[in-house]
Amino acid sequence: MDATALWLRYQNWLYFHAGLGFYLDISRMRFDDAFVAGLQPKFEKAFSDMAALEKGAIANPDEDRMVGHYWLRNPDLAPTPELTQEIVDSVEQIEEFADKIHTGAIHPPKAARFTDIISIGIGGSALGPQFVAQALTTDFPPLNIHFIDNSDPAGIDRVLTHLRNRLSSTLVLVISKSGGTPEPRNAMLEVKKAYSGQNLDFANYAIAITMAGSKLDEQSKSEGWLARFPMYDWVGGRTSELSTVGLVPAALQGIDIKQMLEGAKEMDDATRIPDIKNNPAALLALAWYYSGNGKGEKDMVVLPYKDSLLLFSRYLQQLVMESLGKEKDLDGNIVYQGIAVYGNKGSTDQHAYVQQLREGVPNFFATLIEVLEDRSCPSPEVEPGITTGDYLSGFLQGTRQALYENQRDSITVTIPQVNPRTVGALIALYERAVGLYASLVNVNAYHQPGVEAGKKAAATILELQTQIVDVLRKEKAALTLAQIAEKLGSPDKIESIYIIIRHLHANQREITIEGNPSEPSSLTVSAS
Repeated sequence: MDATALWLRYQNWLYFHAGLGFYLDISRMRFDDAFVAGLQPKFEKAFSDMAALEKGAIANPDEDRMVGHYWLRNPDLAPTPELTQEIVDSVEQIEEFADKIHTGAIHPPKAARFTDIISIGIGGSALGPQFVAQALTTDFPPLNIHFIDNSDPAGIDRVLTHLRNRLSSTLVLVISKSGGTPEPRNAMLEVKKAYSGQNLDFANYAIAITMAGSKLDEQSKSEGWLARFPMYDWVGGRTSELSTVGLVPAALQGIDIKQMLEGAKEMDDATRIPDIKNNPAALLALAWYYSGNGKGEKDMVVLPYKDSLLLFSRYLQQLVMESLGKEKDLDGNIVYQGIAVYGNKGSTDQHAYVQQLREGVPNFFATLIEVLEDRSCPSPEVEPGITTGDYLSGFLQGTRQALYENQRDSITVTIPQVNPRTVGALIALYERAVGLYASLVNVNAYHQPGVEAGKKAAATILELQTQIVDVLRKEKAALTLAQIAEKLGSPDKIESIYIIIRHLHANQREITIEGNPSEPSSLTVSAS
């Protein structure tokens, strides 16, 4: 396509939202008008599906629940007046609580102010708050936030060691819908022990963000925790950033949560329009469908050209992959759907994997995130008439051009600056795009059976570990792995038995191993 035709195509497919100062360019995706016309019936169904979702249709039959994250930024859409009021009250309570923390009206027993936050969560209870903290926290926030989002003991130690001299002025957010998810539960127990080690009453520092009546809710009430904020069964983890999950830590960091909600609401309004060319989420879904042939055949590479958006690709990994990565469609057919997402940032990637994107395996499409404002103050020149921001813009445009010249597709998303409103809009845009795309490919975007299967498998391994230790403690003589498996009646689990024993031995858990490590079947094991 020559330059004149490409310029016309750019203008024809460029989307602009005046209220948000938001642009979306899918002109470098090489679909034609016939392709768009062929998808029109699928999009009509997708628009209808999304409208039903917002009205309270049961969208997650596995858990018999609605999917209502859209109500969070427009409570008037909630299906009952009581729910509308509950959402409104929740935001007001968050702002009131954050203000009392900032002013010192609520303060720790041994300090005039809280200085830090430990946020404990997993998956959507961590990825959204981490992304928003990276994107929007100021250089000198009222409280500094630290995340524990894994069961890695060394990672937990790192956070607690860093805060050892400020633990007495550190709030702890424990974010868990059920209160029984192992990762946040385990981290909470370790953090609670650290507070006890400094003679601090954990309840004076702890905040529960959970469903009413959950194990965590009951614990926080019985122990008299500092505060509790509600989670809702109709908000899934990967769409929870604009619920209490994300709003509480954001407000405590001094981020304007009402602007985040307003940006999301404005984008929601734009993405409700049942017209592909005038709906930015539909344009994204169209581009994804085209690139991957409706089967996720190409990966989504996300390259934000702004340091503060570094974690956006990580946030999108969960939102896109957990929503779309499904074995079966809604009719029960085996389809193996999904879109793999990865990314880092520009222009770091000019010196990392853009070489492969330009010349290697053409198994991807790129999403370039452009931020028009370089910085909040004038930039010095690094060359006559040229600033570092000009270079960054040049790198983005150069990458886009180089990819297109070699038949590699790309999307460009442009926002005026990184602020609460535009971040809220980005979150809403991709939430809607995922929902529309899921309808196009006929999968349920709002359940995650694969995640649950992994949790059940982990529980089985831990149960096996307890059984192994019991057998070894009862035996006076050392046993081979085969003998242990035989005593457990589990000859098919010998590999798992070996891996469990190796882990226990490495961590001085009263397990002794003798023999050649390169020949596991020759090893003998005993309780120390």
